[in-house]
Amino acid sequence: MSPSFPQPEQLTVPVPGGDLAVLRWPATAPAAATVVAVHGITANALAWFEVVHTLAGRATLLAPDLRGRGASRAVGGPYGLARHADDIAALITALDLGPTVVAGHSMGAWITALTAVRHPELVSRVLLVDGAVSFPLPEGVGEEDALAAVLGPALARLSMTFSDRAAYRAFWRQHPAFAADWSDGIDAYTQRDLVGVEPELHSACVLEAVRTDGAQVLLDRDAAAAVHRLPCPGDLLWAERGLFDEPQALYDAQRIARAGLDPDRVVSASLVPDTNHYSILWGRAGAEAVVQRLLGAVAATE
Repeated sequence: MSPSFPQPEQLTVPVPGGDLAVLRWPATAPAAATVVAVHGITANALAWFEVVHTLAGRATLLAPDLRGRGASRAVGGPYGLARHADDIAALITALDLGPTVVAGHSMGAWITALTAVRHPELVSRVLLVDGAVSFPLPEGVGEEDALAAVLGPALARLSMTFSDRAAYRAFWRQHPAFAADWSDGIDAYTQRDLVGVEPELHSACVLEAVRTDGAQVLLDRDAAAAVHRLPCPGDLLWAERGLFDEPQALYDAQRIARAGLDPDRVVSASLVPDTNHYSILWGRAGAEAVVQRLLGAVAATE
């Protein structure tokens, strides 16, 4: 990773089935608040690298590798969004953080909302980034088809092998949502996902975990209801473009309006212009929007 991005501390937190790997970027001031950040379905803790850079030590950020991903790949099932939510609660409890601001991107946003619903005493406010708002599948569209359409090459790569790290880097640099913004931070994030021995390197993501979690993002009623049942205030940010940098994003103003979000629960919902589903985290505009909301959330709960 580039020297401009702070190097994290690494720790583990016990959860049922093993130890959850957690990256910690400490604040420059000891009394600063701590926020917890939850990554997406085939991602890992380093997805938050640009947010950390932009945060510039104004808060401590803790980012776990969810079970079945990254350095937590050995933490087995059962998987599912509620299990991940309970893992986040275990992290907050083990580190004695008290009521905490929790942010989540993509699938991590559903997990964040569920954590607040299942463990309201541990979550003071949430930030939901391009996720957490569910819509019914179109008539005639099955779970497998929907999962393949949403995740696309991300699912395919879980069954692929790569001869070396350069081959994996080349795979990711072809992704339309990544190519224009490639950086040392994205490189470090993607390389964290790689495990095994040459010439058979492969993704750290456990396929069963991704399939189980993905089906729940699409179909689980509790996950869909969580954003409507938040016991604390929340903010929602959504990207202008989609997973492959396509014009049709996951959300738009009309879709958000149709979702009928309670303004007493989701107190702000904002488009982040010139971002896609990924660059809303690691592009400059996206990271600045995320950090602005995080610092606002911290200030509102102090």
